[in-house]
Amino acid sequence: MNRVLPTVFVLALGAPAFGQTVDGEGAKQLSEDLSRYVGKQAIDKGILAVSVEGDAYKISFDLRALAAKLPKQDLPKFDFPLYTLLVKPLSDGSWNVFSDFSTSASFEMNGPDGQQSTQFVIKDGKFTGVYDPELAAFANGSSSLSGMTMTSRSAKQETDLSVGSSTSKLAATRSANGGVDFTVTQASAGFVETIKINDPAIGMKVAGAFKASDLAVDVSAKAMRTKPLLDLLAFGVAHEDEAQLRADQGELKALLLAALPLWERIDGTYILKNFALETYGGNFGAAQLSTSFGADGVAQNGKLDYAIKASGLTLPQTLPGWTATLLPTDIDLNFGGANIDLDSMARKAIEAFDLNQNPPLPVGFGDTLTADFMAKAPKAVIGHSTMKNSDIEVAMEGEMTFPGMKPEANVTIDIAGYDKIVESLQTAAKSEPEAAQYFPVVLAVKGFGKTLPDGRMEWVINAKADGSITVNGAMLKPADAVQGGPLTDPSDATAGDNGGAGTKLQP
Repeated sequence: MNRVLPTVFVLALGAPAFGQTVDGEGAKQLSEDLSRYVGKQAIDKGILAVSVEGDAYKISFDLRALAAKLPKQDLPKFDFPLYTLLVKPLSDGSWNVFSDFSTSASFEMNGPDGQQSTQFVIKDGKFTGVYDPELAAFANGSSSLSGMTMTSRSAKQETDLSVGSSTSKLAATRSANGGVDFTVTQASAGFVETIKINDPAIGMKVAGAFKASDLAVDVSAKAMRTKPLLDLLAFGVAHEDEAQLRADQGELKALLLAALPLWERIDGTYILKNFALETYGGNFGAAQLSTSFGADGVAQNGKLDYAIKASGLTLPQTLPGWTATLLPTDIDLNFGGANIDLDSMARKAIEAFDLNQNPPLPVGFGDTLTADFMAKAPKAVIGHSTMKNSDIEVAMEGEMTFPGMKPEANVTIDIAGYDKIVESLQTAAKSEPEAAQYFPVVLAVKGFGKTLPDGRMEWVINAKADGSITVNGAMLKPADAVQGGPLTDPSDATAGDNGGAGTKLQP
């Protein structure tokens, strides 16, 4: 909220300021600029208002006036104070923006599970920044709050959320490749969320809590097409009438094409310290837990990247004691996609749609688009990932493609400390029946492996589109039988090049 609300309102600041005189005429002009993005009705109905306050303009947003337009039975109670911004024109054409977003608000709404009530409080919320119309973004900005709480109640669920002191900063500069490069950072302390669910209809009664002493967020974007995106917003506001939209769909197509690729790259990381997840099935925790993502824009050869990392990991005590030496304390999981051609899909869809037809896209167009997309050989990728503790490390990497719309995977797994796994299970098997069941399995898996010079065990797994699977070159499963063709006897499967001489795949 401390970033989104100011961003929404500065859409009004589409024209450079150049130190203009702050007066009634200026307020009127600012209202007209604002209506381009929110519609004239928002001004006429008092949802948005612009007035003069000293040497600045005050932009007010009345959420209650907006809620009054909704059916009373859907939103029986809505209590929100005005949200305001102070914007001051500067001599270089930019705008100084300030907001006190401290608030105490509540509302009730009717849904499929009955009435739900929500209350939230933001304490000491402050935002200040400089908005540059030429960038259509904040050149710089910062915000802070001393705390936030939210409670939500319904017949089947209760949620309580609290966040301690928080600060954030943002900045934007013109990108060398067009658009805007920007960064956003945020730091929060004392994050706690508790949830209680009681649903007799399905026999569910559970409670859980999600906690962290610190939360840090870091997001960056390259070449974000801010101005074309604002132009699209303005077009949508100006074309609420469906007939007018159909008549001007050529302009819409031009604006959509101008906004591509939306951005060149977006990357973000969320880091939680002293993370704890308390559930009915036991407690999970980590000294530090982080997730990160990265996404190219609408590109011909795009990439998606995701990562989950945890250190000092603890798992529920409800797990059998003999598993303690096998469980990871640190994980580093990386996965995503490559060869993702969204650009061709987007351009073909923009060219093909016709709002005067029903449906707007030709019958079968989606199937054609999917076939074209798959023909570019997109990949699901497992980047180098590890799970480890003090004695054992499991590493994995690989990729999956879809030739002929059938999956084909190549994955490499190697393990350091495999003998520790065997030893732990062998000891546990003497007194634990469950461990005794797994012991033969780990022996069999070891028999399929290859010992590397550093002592690690390695398994190179190849799963072909024909259904065959090999491990270190040895046939584990033959190709699926072709209908009407000869069947292959699995007992005839022999090992390929596995550093040995054609041994049967039996440990």
